[in-house]
Amino acid sequence: MSKTKSEPASATELIHHPYLPPGGFESVQPGVFKASTVIFENTQALQTRQWKDKSGYTYGLHGTPTTFTLEERLATLEGGLQTLLAPSGLAAIGLVALSLLRTGDEVLIPDNAYGPNKDLARGELAQWGITHRFYDPMDPDALAGLITERTRLLWLEAAGSVTLEFPDLTRLLQVARQHAGLTIALDNTWGAGLAFNAFDLGVPGPVDTAGVDLTIHALTKYPSGGGDILMGSVVTRDPALHHRLKMTHMRLGIGVGANDAEGILRGLYSLHVRYAAHDASARQVAQWLLTRDELAAVLHPSLPGSPGHEAWKAQAHAAGGLVSFVLDGARWSEAQAHALVDALQLFRIGYSWGGPVSLVMPYPLKGMRQFGRFAQQKQGTLVRLAIGLERVDDLISDLAQAFNSLSR
Repeated sequence: MSKTKSEPASATELIHHPYLPPGGFESVQPGVFKASTVIFENTQALQTRQWKDKSGYTYGLHGTPTTFTLEERLATLEGGLQTLLAPSGLAAIGLVALSLLRTGDEVLIPDNAYGPNKDLARGELAQWGITHRFYDPMDPDALAGLITERTRLLWLEAAGSVTLEFPDLTRLLQVARQHAGLTIALDNTWGAGLAFNAFDLGVPGPVDTAGVDLTIHALTKYPSGGGDILMGSVVTRDPALHHRLKMTHMRLGIGVGANDAEGILRGLYSLHVRYAAHDASARQVAQWLLTRDELAAVLHPSLPGSPGHEAWKAQAHAAGGLVSFVLDGARWSEAQAHALVDALQLFRIGYSWGGPVSLVMPYPLKGMRQFGRFAQQKQGTLVRLAIGLERVDDLISDLAQAFNSLSR
């Protein structure tokens, strides 16, 4: 239908505007593609286009150029071949459990694992008839006696959450690989794909069985780097395992936002530099903490006295930005520990880590662990520091003034 020259453009003209920008545009940062609906050029394309192998696009939930690019880069980072994205690291853990476990199965989780992973086992998995047991990650020989024909999933974590023990991953894998039908998963958030290659840990055998079967990664932490994005990933090497996870991923409707994917892509450019900076500063802080007589223990894998130091030295290249220290409950009350935390000025109280701002969190030792040096603790407080990107001398000065405030 024709219109007079004075008429404004119609809604139809705006919605179906014929202009397409020329191809060939390329920039440092990949484009951000936001989509729920994806347009097909004809019905043949509708019927034949495939998203499972990333050869085409069918619906925003199944991938866009932005998410496909992020998935490929994350697979390279962690030494895998395929990646799935999830809205958080915990969502990635849940995806693994829902994909691989059925009623009557059992999952083994290290005693020092990320707390919400353990809570998932105690809660939803238990309600669905999936049993769990927690094991001592520092005792591989004990693990051998726990694996049964019902065990379908084994979690590893290095270093341990909060208490930062570094297990002998190679030995744990050697024990686990003696049992067919067992999937080995690693929470690789601490290592960020940089501290060690989880898919190649020196275990004898074909390359596709030389390490873990899959990793999950809370991209919320180091890959984001800004403390402002929630996202997780699952990385695999085996196509069959990836397909199984991918079908559950699809059926659950798991997806991530394009702007969040863009943020992680941007963060990956500086990941190596930032991780090295966190690591270097954390080591300096840990060494300084050793000089404080208020402390019962300083925990960081690079320290010779920290649990698992020898395994870390043999298997890893870096140690990340987390440092924990223990205030002896016989000398320091919980209220005093909290006063120490409150006295810090540069360290902000908050969960997570891997961002530019240093963080601190206190944890009561009582009931924290079933195994290891803290299993029988009746009192005492552990304080975890997440070292940010501030000048390390300023962080140490902040810690010093907080300790000094306790003694006044």
